[in-house]
Amino acid sequence: MSSEEPSGDIFEHETTVLQSSLALIEAGKASQEDHQSLTKEYQKLLRTTRRIIKLSDKSEQRLNELSNEAQETNRQLEGLSTQLSKYLSPQIYQSIFSGSKAVARVSSRKKLTVFFSDLCSFTNIVEDLEPEDVAEMLNLYLGTMTEIALKYGATVDKYIGDAIMLFFGDPESKGVKEDAVTCVKMAMDMQHTLAEMRDNWHHYGMQQPLEMRIGIATGFCTVGNFGSDLRLEYTAFGATVNTASRLETSADPGDILMSFDTYSLVCDRVPCEELETLHNLKGMGPVRTFRPVYDDIDAASRLSFEIGSSVINTDIANLTPSQLEAAKSALEKASEKIEAQLKEKSAQETLL
Repeated sequence: MSSEEPSGDIFEHETTVLQSSLALIEAGKASQEDHQSLTKEYQKLLRTTRRIIKLSDKSEQRLNELSNEAQETNRQLEGLSTQLSKYLSPQIYQSIFSGSKAVARVSSRKKLTVFFSDLCSFTNIVEDLEPEDVAEMLNLYLGTMTEIALKYGATVDKYIGDAIMLFFGDPESKGVKEDAVTCVKMAMDMQHTLAEMRDNWHHYGMQQPLEMRIGIATGFCTVGNFGSDLRLEYTAFGATVNTASRLETSADPGDILMSFDTYSLVCDRVPCEELETLHNLKGMGPVRTFRPVYDDIDAASRLSFEIGSSVINTDIANLTPSQLEAAKSALEKASEKIEAQLKEKSAQETLL
């Protein structure tokens, strides 16, 4: 055994003693001293085993503690990550945490479709409202528009009060044409949704519903991280961004103005019409403008009417048969009530 390489077994010595003792016992040559020696080795082995078990228990306890600490750290990081994600566009958040985009002052030139929106006369509106109502109303508006933007895959650049800046084409892109088409369809969806929300605003003390202007332009921009080592902002800038901003300012309430570059990409997919050429845009030459035209099919399925200061505006094409039946029943009951009120008013006027 001594000529062989050590086996690495921590009980190698005890195993050797046991084998030797068993050989003596089987041969009938074991003496009392051999029994005593075997007993001592067994006692030594027992003490060693107990120490190992004790160390193992401590190690297991420490490992459990480290595991619990790691799980708690992960929970904290997940919580921080979730909170941080609300300050970033989902595409930027994913690219940073996946490691595909460096958190550094880097930029590139890309062809983007840039979107600006703004609420009409918002400053005048909020002057007559309580600050709490303004905050709640603005959060409802921004939240609704952002949900639509994310549904279409837009990169949310920033909020500037009631204004929103979005763009398509970075960090993810479906191609320049598809990005432009998606942006215009998103803008139409936003205007459509805002019109359906007309009845919400009187809850905040507003006498007139919110209306939004939208400007869209397509072209090359510089996009990336800008700022300092202490504070970075992911954004885009360039002539295209300025054009989209100027078009938004020039749009009529509830309208969408797009540049020729955007129009040329979407005209075969979205019906459009040309409007007047703008000559008074600050820092720019003449700019041809276009706007999307809503299909007559949509108008045929749209239900819109006013009741006093309230407005009902919805697309009944999106309703299920059961919802249509319920709506029909509700309108019939409403018609009966209106008829009763008309008779009562007529009788009162007769008495007068």
